[in-house]
Formats: sequence, C-alpha cells, structure tokens
Amino acid sequence: MGKPQRPDMEPDAVVAGWDAIHVATVLEDCVDQLCVLGRIMPASYELKPNVVGIVRDELTQLVNHQLELENKYQSVLFKKMELIGKTKNHEKLLAAEKEVLSAGGDLKNSTQVFHRSLRQSPLTADNLIKVQKDRGYVEQIVSDTMADLVQRCSFQPLLKAVTTEKQHKASHEQTIQSEQEGRKRIKQLQKEIQDVKKEHEIEIQHRIEMISHLKDQLQEMKAKTGMENKYVRKCADAAVAQTQKRCFLAEKKKKDQTERLQRKIDEENRAHQEIISFLHSHKSELDKKLEFWSEKYEVDKEAKQKELDTLKQTKAKDLEKLQELTKLYKEYEMIVVEDRIEKEKARRKLDLESIELKAAIK
Repeated sequence: MGKPQRPDMEPDAVVAGWDAIHVATVLEDCVDQLCVLGRIMPASYELKPNVVGIVRDELTQLVNHQLELENKYQSVLFKKMELIGKTKNHEKLLAAEKEVLSAGGDLKNSTQVFHRSLRQSPLTADNLIKVQKDRGYVEQIVSDTMADLVQRCSFQPLLKAVTTEKQHKASHEQTIQSEQEGRKRIKQLQKEIQDVKKEHEIEIQHRIEMISHLKDQLQEMKAKTGMENKYVRKCADAAVAQTQKRCFLAEKKKKDQTERLQRKIDEENRAHQEIISFLHSHKSELDKKLEFWSEKYEVDKEAKQKELDTLKQTKAKDLEKLQELTKLYKEYEMIVVEDRIEKEKARRKLDLESIELKAAIK
C-alpha cells in the first residue's frame, strides 16, 4: 500500500507503492546516466582536429533520421488513403489514423530538434555550457522526483518543474510577442517618421519657394519704394516751392492791401477833419435855425391851441344841434309810422268792404 497523501498534493501526483518503487528505480538509472554523461562530455569541439568531420557526421545522421521519418509519414498516409478507398472497417481506419498521428508527432518532434540543431552550432563552448546546464537541471529534477517518490509516493517536484517551465515559456512567448508588437510599432513609427520627413521636406521646399518669391517681391518693393520716395521728394520740393511762391504773393498782396488801407485811413482822417471844420462852421447857422424854429414852435403852438379851443366849442354846438335833430327825427319817424298804420287799416277796411260787396252781389 502507498503512503498517506499530503493535503497539499494534487490527486494526479500520487502513485501506488510498488509503482513508485519501479518508477524510482527507473529515475535512479536515469540520474546515473545523466551523471556519467556529464562527466564524459567534452568541454568543446573547437580544439579537435577532426571537428568538421564530427559536425558533418552529426548533421548527416540528423538529415537521414529526418528523411526516414518523412518517408514513414508519407507511407502511413498513403496506406490510410488506400484503406479509406477500399474498406469501411472502422477499427482499421482508426488504427491507420493512430499510425498517421504517431508518425506525424515523431516527424514534428524530429523537425523541431533538427531546426534547433541547425540554429545551434556544436563548435562553440556556449552551446556545450548550455547543454551541461540543462543536463544538470534535468538531473536535479529527476533526483528530487525520485526522492519524493521514495518518501511520499508522489512526483510533485516533476509537476512543479513542468509548471514552472510552462510559465517560463509562456512568459518568454509573451516577451517575444511584446517584442514583435514593439517591432511592428517601431516599423509603423519609422514609416510615420518617413512620411513626416517627406511632408517636412515638401513643406521646406514650399517655404524655400515662398522665400524666393518673397525676396523677389521685396526687391520689387524696394525698387518701387525708391521710385516712390524720389517722386514724393520731388512732389514735396515742388509743393514747398509752390507754397513759398504763394506765401510771397500773399505777403505782397497783404502789403498792397495795407498800403491801400493806410491811404484810405489818411483820406478818412482828412475827411474827418474837413467834416469837423464843416460842422463847426455850420453850427452857428444851426443854432440860429434852432432858435428860429423854437420861437416858431411856440407861436404855432399857441395858434393851434386857439384853433383847438375853437373846434371844441364848435363841436359842442354841433353836438347839441345833432341831439335836437335826432329828437326831431324820432318824432317825425313816429308820425310816419302812425300814418302808415292808419293807411294800412284803411286799406284793409276797403278790401274787406270790397269782399263783402262782392259776396252780397253774388
């Protein structure tokens, strides 16, 4: 019977007691062979005189083994195709399928070993050091597994080593994938850099052309500005000369006007003096006329006052006479009205009598 199982052990990592002893015996033999192999392996092929022949023989063996496996796979596959065409026996077809899968697996493993052998040169010391390191690692794992089988009837160290290697391989593959993605990203960035460089070169060329065009325009503007400056300077000189001439003419005109005004002032002064002398000479005459007209005013005033008094008296008399005439007119008017009334009454009476007479005659 096997030993009791530990709580941390996986169920698949436990074997029966006799099976554990058998497996431990096989593993012990494997450890001994690995130890012997480590002691008899040469350090390197580089110093041997027939190194090229050794490598050639090893490669020939690998190639021959690879060809044998390929021929075997082709023959098994051909046999399967013949069975599919000739028989419908499920067991034969299943056996042929297993043979094809087995041959394919062997061919795949051999191909991987062949490729690895071609990538790694046996002539270098690094390759042998790696082989020794791998051999020592395998020897240690097998020893630990053998000890665990003897003590606990389990091969937990082997499972842990396999799990660790799988994790290491997955990490290595993830690193490779990250590196590939990084390379793709680098290629993409390099392409973008090339595109940016091309765009930058095109832009630089465009700017160089623009600079040349602007330089030409600058030269044209300088020439045009020089001509405009000369023209403006000449125009300014002409304007200054014209302004000076105008100022001279205006100044001359003002001087003439001043002289003319001065002559007029002199004439006005002479006229003023003559007027003053004339006024002084005629003042006495005007005084006499004033005295005459004052006396005449008083006389005329008294005469007009007398006429006014006479007119007032005449007006009073005329007003009294008018009142009498108005009273007489009213009396006459009343008499006329009464006479008209009497005549109207008489006419109506005659009309009435005439009507009565006509009525009586009828």
